[in-house]
Amino acid sequence: MKAGLPDTVTNCDLIKEVMPFWYTLSSEKKITDLYTPANPSVPISIPIQTLQSLKIQLLPTITDGTGKAVLAGLIANAKTRATLVATIVNLVLTNGYDGIDLDFENFAFVDGTSTWNSTQPNWVQFIQDLSGALHLNNKLLSVTTPVLFDPLSGKQGYYVYAWSKISSFIDRLRIMTYDYSTSSPGPIGPIAWTESAVQYAVSVIPASKVYVGVPGYGRDWVTRVDGTCPAVFAPVIKVGAKAATFIMQDAFNLASSYGVTPVFNPTYGESNFVYKKVYNGLTSGGLATSCTATRTAWYQDPKGYLARANLVAKYRLGGIAAWTIGMEDPTAMTALRSFAQSIAPDTVLGTISTDHTTALIGTPITVTGTFKLPDTRPIPGLPVRLEMKNSLGDWRQVTTGLTGDDGKFSTLLSIGELTSFRLSSDGSWDRLAATTANADVKISRVISWSPPSSIKPGVTYLISGQVQPKQAGLTLTVQDSNSTQPYLPITTDVDGRFTVTINQNQVGFHTIRLMLKGDSKFADSASDNITLLVR
Repeated sequence: MKAGLPDTVTNCDLIKEVMPFWYTLSSEKKITDLYTPANPSVPISIPIQTLQSLKIQLLPTITDGTGKAVLAGLIANAKTRATLVATIVNLVLTNGYDGIDLDFENFAFVDGTSTWNSTQPNWVQFIQDLSGALHLNNKLLSVTTPVLFDPLSGKQGYYVYAWSKISSFIDRLRIMTYDYSTSSPGPIGPIAWTESAVQYAVSVIPASKVYVGVPGYGRDWVTRVDGTCPAVFAPVIKVGAKAATFIMQDAFNLASSYGVTPVFNPTYGESNFVYKKVYNGLTSGGLATSCTATRTAWYQDPKGYLARANLVAKYRLGGIAAWTIGMEDPTAMTALRSFAQSIAPDTVLGTISTDHTTALIGTPITVTGTFKLPDTRPIPGLPVRLEMKNSLGDWRQVTTGLTGDDGKFSTLLSIGELTSFRLSSDGSWDRLAATTANADVKISRVISWSPPSSIKPGVTYLISGQVQPKQAGLTLTVQDSNSTQPYLPITTDVDGRFTVTINQNQVGFHTIRLMLKGDSKFADSASDNITLLVR
């Protein structure tokens, strides 16, 4: 909360979604809240409302808090697997999250490689089941895993996670392309190693689902010790000891405080520096002593982040996934912003028109759309959807097609009532999604009748007619250009039929027609004008 949320707000233009580590799995029926104990004075509603106001999708992460082989056992049993799925879905729906992210690492690091072959099919089935339940509720499923590689390369990676088999079920894959070097000095996630994982990912998963991981931390190893270290430091200040960690934003100050300058290594796409640190104190026997440790640090700086961002551009990935937001040097975000803007998708400008704005029912309507870039260049071969909305109230797809070389799409169709049309295209790596304004077409009923061309004054004439589409209870009126004499009311029967009573005393030519007021489905309708001679 102290660093992550403010950093997210500051950089919200770069951030599509966040996966906060708020939960851990305790059993198939229990997901333990990690947020509240860590933030007793800040209700979880605050970050939720903040993120929602920024229109950032929220897919909290669930880690595996169970013991060795426990989760593997839960997903191996159909009953406990179903219970686990229901528990996760309930968490998402109860809190109104956009989905969930799974970071279940025990498969890879605790259970042991000997279990992978038996765990993998159960993992795939679990992902399929959870995906179905989440998608049924329009929620997203994200999965975070260590690296995998093309089996043909001879280095499979953590194949228990079965990217190729879960590809169609997941919406996001976050690749943990870090922790390459842990026990001995070296890069956190060398760029060639990272790219190999990305190459395999996009070969089995749509690239738009793939996010390459970038670490906001570095590691610092002891590589040499001269002298005798004080007793308090001796257990950890030795070659082979567990590396210390630091966050990216502290790296430069750490190096400069020891008078060294980090050097960017283009081969690994990371920076490193070597420094000497003196430890003074007492031996276990109480004597003064001192040792000097040579330490080697590796981390990804803004140049390292840009190297991974270039993979996003090269392979058209969904983006990068930062572990964790708030650790990075602010200049890294500045560099990413400039790069993101340089590869930002084009805006698509779409327009729509119809050859009729008002037409009789049954008249063929031509709908035409034009899609262009902001510089007015037409966009050929763009997949578009024609959608319509009428009295049923919801937009529904009518047809799909591709724009031509001129950026235009056109189709012919008939409609039976007042209808709105729009054309839309999906977003892609190259272009933003686009939806045209609405084009409304008003439809008039057909009014048919056949009065005589001449009548005698004072004689009553009964003239039949019909309205299409037929409907009972419609009220028609007669308009007469040469008379103030009222006509009797006209009402349709169940077949849309009606009878007009004409008894006209005014001699001369009359131009008459029938009129019908519009409603929610139809525009005002009129029959053809008829010239009637009274003599």
